[in-house]
Amino acid sequence: MYRWWRRRGRYCGTDLDMNGFGKVFPDAKSALKDIKDGMTILSGGFGLCGLAENCISAIKELGVKNLTFVSNNAGVDDFGIGILLHTNQVKKMISSYVGENKTFEKQFLSGQLEVELTPQGTLAEKIRAGGAGIPAFFTPTGVGTLVAQGKEVRQIDGRNYVLEKSITGDFAIVKAWKADKFGNLVYRKTARNFNPVMATAGKITVAEVEEIVEIGELDPDNIHTPGVYVNRIFKSKGLEKRIENKTVRNGGN
Repeated sequence: MYRWWRRRGRYCGTDLDMNGFGKVFPDAKSALKDIKDGMTILSGGFGLCGLAENCISAIKELGVKNLTFVSNNAGVDDFGIGILLHTNQVKKMISSYVGENKTFEKQFLSGQLEVELTPQGTLAEKIRAGGAGIPAFFTPTGVGTLVAQGKEVRQIDGRNYVLEKSITGDFAIVKAWKADKFGNLVYRKTARNFNPVMATAGKITVAEVEEIVEIGELDPDNIHTPGVYVNRIFKSKGLEKRIENKTVRNGGN
């Protein structure tokens, strides 16, 4: 099957070029060049771990506005999505936790930023379901709270459940440790977090990675995101790898 597709210049519906699969880009800006105002962006990461740092910086440079960002959190004031809040490029956040960003707080309280707070597990499932082509699902989380207002509540086997619509995005930006040239991704430890589900739910998924290897070099049993979900990859540069809250203690007992 692989040879059949190669003879016709295609493999699994992906155009081939001299580099193999046409997924490798020189940098974040070129990989995101067709992002437009008003798009929905799915952003991987948890706190400051596993953020697509280069992608976020490129979005700032490209100057696109009125974006909806779907992310577990909003970064901090000077890192992550926080830098896009400073430049007023984000009009709406769909998140589960936003407590470390004072710019976010100020914009939300002033009415400048629209916010849709979503329970963390529900947020993960909304994105996972979106990537799987499931339009909505029932969950007991949020029943009887503000989360359920305006949504269908149905009793199933004697328990109430709220209907949650799934989420997809125009772009997904994710951070991985390694990729091969087909876009198969391996995440490193806790940087895995929201990245795998985000990668499945974007119309265009862009992955920034620390290392790009040849096809066949990754152990198939260790691949976390199959390359069929990934459209573009590039090698990260100048990663900061911030610590969100540094705590220390005195030595001794």
